[in-house]
Amino acid sequence: MTWTEPATWYANLPAFYAAAAAFITDQNGNILLVKPSYRDHWAFPGGYVEEGEYPHHACVREIQEELGMAVAVGELLVVDWAPSAGQRPRAIISFTFDCGTITSLDGLNLSGQELEDVGFFSDQEAEQRLPGNVAPRVHAAIYARAQHAPVYMAGGAPARS
Repeated sequence: MTWTEPATWYANLPAFYAAAAAFITDQNGNILLVKPSYRDHWAFPGGYVEEGEYPHHACVREIQEELGMAVAVGELLVVDWAPSAGQRPRAIISFTFDCGTITSLDGLNLSGQELEDVGFFSDQEAEQRLPGNVAPRVHAAIYARAQHAPVYMAGGAPARS
């Protein structure tokens, strides 16, 4: 067996992107979504994990940047692994965290250049606004929150062996 220098070993491993999102609801169970100015669709609030950053810290940072509010990151609800697709050359792993319930949109301070709108939507409305590969995370997050157990997905679908 040939020994490989650690720097060479790690340089040859596959790389992927990581993102973190917040699952926030109102007192009626409606789901908070944001409308980014740079996309045609709505999204869970959140964004990419920066180098050296833990996903749960990225979630806190992104919510502060996008909505101007501090959140307490709770349980991990959904992990979704998606292969490279379209213009994204690498796979992405998305972490969705339970960030609790808020009673209104009052006090949110939208990032003027990044977000066009924010709103609460029923689970069906949220699924219609989200991209097809992200929409299944709605029911996965609802289920995971109720069960206090994370859901693992592969490419937007429950993972199966």
